[in-house]
Amino acid sequence: MTVSENLGVGQKKFRIDTVEHAAETPDTELPWAELGLKEDEFNRVVEILGRRPTAAELAMYSVMWSEHCSYKSSKVHLKQFGEKVTDEMKKHLLVGIGENAGVVDIGDGWAVTFKVESHNHPSFVEPYQGAATGVGGIVRDIISMGARPVAVMDPLRFGAIDHPDTARLVHGIVSGIGGYGNSLGLPNIGGETVFDSVYQGNPLVNALAVGVMRHEDIRLANASGVGNKVVLFGARTGGDGIGGASVLASESFDDAKPSKRPAVQVGDPFAEKVLIECCLELFKASVVEGIQDLGAAGISCATSELASNGDGGMHVELTKVLLRDPSLTPGEILMSESQERMMAVVTPENVEAFEAIMDKWNVEYSWLGEVTDTGRLIIDWDGETIVDVDPRTVAHEGPVYNRPYARPEWLDTVQAQSFGEAPTGSDALRAGVLELMASPNLCSKRWITDQYDRYVQGNTALAMPDDAGVIRVDETTGLGVAISTDANGRYAYLDPYEGARLALAESYRNVATTGARPLAVTDCLNFGSPEDPEVMWQFAEAVRGLADGCRELGIPVTGGNVSLYNQTGGVAIHPTPVVGVLGVFDDVARRTPSGWREDGQAIYLLGTTGTELDGSEWANLRGHLGGRPPKVDLAQEKLLGELLINASRDGMIDAAHDVSEGGLAAALSEMALRFNVGARIGLDEMCERDGIDLGTALFSESQGRAVVAVPRSEEVRFKDMCTARGYAHLRIGVVDTEIDALDVQGHFALPLDELREAHEATLPKHFG
Repeated sequence: MTVSENLGVGQKKFRIDTVEHAAETPDTELPWAELGLKEDEFNRVVEILGRRPTAAELAMYSVMWSEHCSYKSSKVHLKQFGEKVTDEMKKHLLVGIGENAGVVDIGDGWAVTFKVESHNHPSFVEPYQGAATGVGGIVRDIISMGARPVAVMDPLRFGAIDHPDTARLVHGIVSGIGGYGNSLGLPNIGGETVFDSVYQGNPLVNALAVGVMRHEDIRLANASGVGNKVVLFGARTGGDGIGGASVLASESFDDAKPSKRPAVQVGDPFAEKVLIECCLELFKASVVEGIQDLGAAGISCATSELASNGDGGMHVELTKVLLRDPSLTPGEILMSESQERMMAVVTPENVEAFEAIMDKWNVEYSWLGEVTDTGRLIIDWDGETIVDVDPRTVAHEGPVYNRPYARPEWLDTVQAQSFGEAPTGSDALRAGVLELMASPNLCSKRWITDQYDRYVQGNTALAMPDDAGVIRVDETTGLGVAISTDANGRYAYLDPYEGARLALAESYRNVATTGARPLAVTDCLNFGSPEDPEVMWQFAEAVRGLADGCRELGIPVTGGNVSLYNQTGGVAIHPTPVVGVLGVFDDVARRTPSGWREDGQAIYLLGTTGTELDGSEWANLRGHLGGRPPKVDLAQEKLLGELLINASRDGMIDAAHDVSEGGLAAALSEMALRFNVGARIGLDEMCERDGIDLGTALFSESQGRAVVAVPRSEEVRFKDMCTARGYAHLRIGVVDTEIDALDVQGHFALPLDELREAHEATLPKHFG
């Protein structure tokens, strides 16, 4: 026979390829290429085992050595996040890179875990389930740390808004995120939605989840203690998702592969909701020693990672796995990425208590085996051994590539093509602001966010469209956290090093504008094929930029995700390093919203403005992408953050909004529209001070800036604080509840009704 028969689909009879049989048949044909392994990788497996792998072993190595699971092309660069971290940066870090999610200390015995991951390829193939299971997967990462999930976020990127396929993706993906998150009872508190033709054949669906716990409740994934029992619980294992994320995210989708089963997992949010409560009760009762969610690579991942992280080995009987489809082969069972499953290690004395909790929540479970002292992961099928491996070679000692990388030859030409065309004249400026606010990337995202429950659980203090989502953690003290995710693919295309730093700066700034103190970072690094030296250079530069930036700001990367092979027909997406920043509040009652409300409040611009239109949204609307992205000074960003946080804490500002995409025009428009309150704005002094024209003042995307609304009673104190810290500040207007317009005095006025109509009509026009 060939081992392909053992990996076939829909076969109710198949010959078991045992370890003994593998040793006796070294020349058996193996479908390693069809499973995504390279020839040298397959040869390495043979070398490790000292024989050819069995079908089941081949399945395990193929998914665990995939790009998605092993980070084989990115490891050499990601180590910078550890090398460039200082002891000071780690003082709030309880669990760092390498676990299911990072954990930070937020005070008073409370800890927060958060992480962002990608589900890009599955969401393109099957938008609803791809996006839904992306939410489910990241939530299980949070559960596995011992935390109760409290919120989710969704950074999204689609192709051109008017492309025929974009509607299919938008409707499916948004419905999947909302359907799963809403059913779990988790508020969706933020994210992004970007439209750009570069993502047409490869949308980005990144999902972030955050959970809370007490310090003593932190759980790590390992299988320790000889004789402890290994149990699989939750949903049954099915044929959906065989090789799902692990294969789809590591190779281009190919209908010609032998497996015709759906590659995308199918989610059941109600099963996951029960699983959440069940796991939390297990933790509270202290009946599990280690726990691991089953996401990418399924049982292959859970068994090998638990065993590898433990102090011995593991012996499992695979026939005990509860199946939805009895025709599954052993290899398919190991590769299946069916959702809503967890694996745990339980001491013999806690078996009865574990089963009682399972029965209470009506969750199915099966005892698969036990922890051993052999140092081997041994998996049997009906009493015959089909896997006998060192688990570290599967989970942690896979291939590591120092892939060649080179700066693109075309980049000099692109960077030389600067854009300097800001509109002039009152009519053109007025029309430009309306065009900007109606553009796909800056228009209101209410059509999307209204499909999400933002306030379920009653702890949401801020959500879209504010700069960051804010969640209360402790009802007694008001302790809470703020989270923002940001990235600008155009910036990173023009300069990936600076692009990553700019994403970090904006996310940091967004958290600070709410009044929270930035504490930690998670990232989702979305790039094209690592086999392309130019893409690999973009990746290496972005990682270097993010690692350097985190060191400058003094906040560590706690974990994240790398998503490669994001390209279609050889054309890669823009490098898109999504950066999530988490900040902490002593009391969320002091949070600062992004819009002004009170008549007579003084409007101040913090920071200075230069002619920085390259990569801007205004240039994008003119069909231009060239030059260099805005300069970012992270020392200034840190100073601005401290200023915003202190001003918020001391009651000196009532509203704050960062200035980023769309420049000052977008910031002022969004602040006016937030609570439908007008303002009179004067920019002539700013233009004279900074040596720019009015069009540049409105549309430049210079960094290190924020707009704040200051109560009249606090204006002197606020100015004194800015002066003492040496931060540029200028009074540029006043809130006026009587005019119902954004009046740029001496130039043009925009009634709020007209501005709102332009801002809110775009998505309904395209998507109904």
